[in-house]
Amino acid sequence: MQQDKKSDADVATALKRVELSQELTRSTMNSLVSYVPGPQATEQIYVLEARSADLIPPESDLPSTPAPDPATQKAILGKAASYVGGTYAQLPNLSSTKTTLRFQDNVEALASSSGLQGGATDVVVSSGFSNPATFVHYINSSENLVTSAHGAEKWPSEKDKTPWGANKMIALQEPDPSLADVFKEAQKAENLHWLRWESINGKAAAVYAFTVPRKQSQLDVNVCCFPNINQAGIATFYTATTAAALGGGSGGGGVAGNFQTSTDWHNFKTTAAYHGELFIDPDSGIVLRMITEAELKPSEVVHELDTRVDFGPVKVNNKMLVVPVKTFVNTLVVPNGDSGAATYTERRTLFTSEYKDYALAETK
Repeated sequence: MQQDKKSDADVATALKRVELSQELTRSTMNSLVSYVPGPQATEQIYVLEARSADLIPPESDLPSTPAPDPATQKAILGKAASYVGGTYAQLPNLSSTKTTLRFQDNVEALASSSGLQGGATDVVVSSGFSNPATFVHYINSSENLVTSAHGAEKWPSEKDKTPWGANKMIALQEPDPSLADVFKEAQKAENLHWLRWESINGKAAAVYAFTVPRKQSQLDVNVCCFPNINQAGIATFYTATTAAALGGGSGGGGVAGNFQTSTDWHNFKTTAAYHGELFIDPDSGIVLRMITEAELKPSEVVHELDTRVDFGPVKVNNKMLVVPVKTFVNTLVVPNGDSGAATYTERRTLFTSEYKDYALAETK
């Protein structure tokens, strides 16, 4: 398309139709810079990065190093256990600035004047083959000061008054999974096992897979909000001959009465089984990345909740600490809930967050 001098809108429209089966790595993204004609196509590159964040990279990007022997695999896990239970679990209370981008399909970005949410920018372009809102696109961004204790993000105590659900958007009501909790539950499930090598920041990382059954899981899924639609009133059906007596109009048959419809919005909550991967520095035992994928039932209104957390070193008070630096959250929900309203639709929302300005948090 670049050779054919296609426009930014044309390239963006083509990219919206791409479904990746392997991770779009940053190195590949950087190699595409000279081919991307403008901001609309660039946006779709970031959508593809988030959509593929928990997939395996192309084989050409994987280290060719043979798998270590069982004793070495066990030793790497031992280093990771010492790191997570010691160094990571002893992290001090920290504050940071969390910047989150929201990408979503099946909704146009809402105007800030609507009162439902602010700061949205609609960057959807028209296309000849479908409604552009049906594709995942940028909706808005938010910036918040967050705090963490022992590496686990704390949920804010202030009540969120945003009308989630009614504004055609969802909100996650639980912090990202805690590395310490996930590692402990994966150990308890006794199925942490070697998977492969993968390159992170130019160095080979040992990848281990795990599955945590529901009875051993403390992975809380809490997503807001889904509708309960209640209808009340009296319906009187009439024919042409009974219309006058039953309060109907003149002419043919119909229905008369006093009808009221009310919608209550509620959270979807469950404790889910999950599976995932841990990416470990084989020399130090430091966990560089964690992926968790909740195992949800097809009958539930939340179909997918997949989270990837990347960890990296930051300087806090002249001391280097390894903390979360970026997250990807991939969700798929049924926005009409179990109300049966309208037709069955799904809505995909992607959240990408970056943490910066880490500092020691004040303790109370």
